[in-house]
Order: sequence, then structure tokens, then C-alpha cells
Amino acid sequence: MIETLLSFSLATVALALSPGPDNIYVLTQSLAHGSKSGIATTAGLISGCIVHTALLAFGISALITASEGLFIAIKIIGAAYLLYLAFKVFRADAAIQISEGNTQKKSPWNYFKTGVIMNLLNPKVMLFFIAFFPAFLWNPDSNTVYQFFVLGGVFMGVSFIVFSAIALLAGSISRFIKHHKGVGVLLKWLQIIVFVGIAVFILIP
Repeated sequence: MIETLLSFSLATVALALSPGPDNIYVLTQSLAHGSKSGIATTAGLISGCIVHTALLAFGISALITASEGLFIAIKIIGAAYLLYLAFKVFRADAAIQISEGNTQKKSPWNYFKTGVIMNLLNPKVMLFFIAFFPAFLWNPDSNTVYQFFVLGGVFMGVSFIVFSAIALLAGSISRFIKHHKGVGVLLKWLQIIVFVGIAVFILIP
């Protein structure tokens, strides 16, 4: 069991560090709004994994993916939400996106909620859990529900540490870029590209 969990942890670290929609999103949010916002977003993304772990453990994910219509509907809803977020950033003033003293800055709770919704409305997270977790069951003939929740806990803990480190690093960088004109516009469009890119990623078969 210990060796399996260690291997699983190392694989999770590698995945968390690999460029992907979630860590790129955390990076861009942290650059634009500071490390606290990035960590709040990370907490939201990781919290959504609790639901995916439960769905996997109790076999509901398999039922959802088996229903083509329901699965496509979830993908469309998730992509539409991300495109809505991209539109909101597009409508916003670029200076607002990186100003620490602006009164319109969202609270950590809002970043947390966005992270949760993004995670839950991304069916590829569900598919990833179905494909990745079963390979690390240390006793497939025993209580798999317990094993899936243990793996889910390890996955969330490791991912939170790695993503938070990314957020803290980006937050330090943001203190520098906020003093340079023109960076706000770059960050604004970078966020839009990330949102649209994740939406496309969700819709691609």
C-alpha cells in the first residue's frame, strides 16, 4: 500500500507540474490578481475533486460517461461557462485586472467558487479520474470505495501543494509587473486565451 501511494504521489506531482488547463489557469489568475487569489482558485479546483472522487468511488462517473447525451450536455455547459468568464474579462478594464487597491477586486470566496464550478463542469476531469485512479488500487478485490477515497485525498493534497507553490511564485512576479505599463493588457488577453483554450479543450472529443 505504501509503495503504491508513493508511486501515485510522484505521478500526481508530475501531472500537476505538466502544463495543463488547471495549473495554467492558476498561474494566470495569480499573475493578474495576486497569490491569494491563485490559492483561493486552487482551493476551489481541488475541492471539486471531492465530488469527482465520490462519483468514481460509487460508480456514478461510469454511468454518466455511458450516457452520450448527458456527457455532451455537461461538456457544453462547462465550455459555455468558461466562454462567459472570458467575455467578462474582455469587458473589464485591463488595469482592474492587476490593481491591488481597486475596490472591484473579487473576494477569495469568488475565486474559490469559480474554481469549484470550473472543475465540476469539466467532464475531462471525470474521465481522468476513471482512467488514472484504478491503476493504483493496491487491492482491487478489497474495499475499492475506501481505496478510491484514499487516492482522492492524496491527489488533492499533492495537487494543492504544487498549485499553491505556482500561485505564490506568480504572486511575487505580479508585484513586479504591476509597475510596468502595458502588462495589464497582456494579462487580460492571456486570461481570455486560457479561458477559451480550456473551453475548446473540454469540447474536443
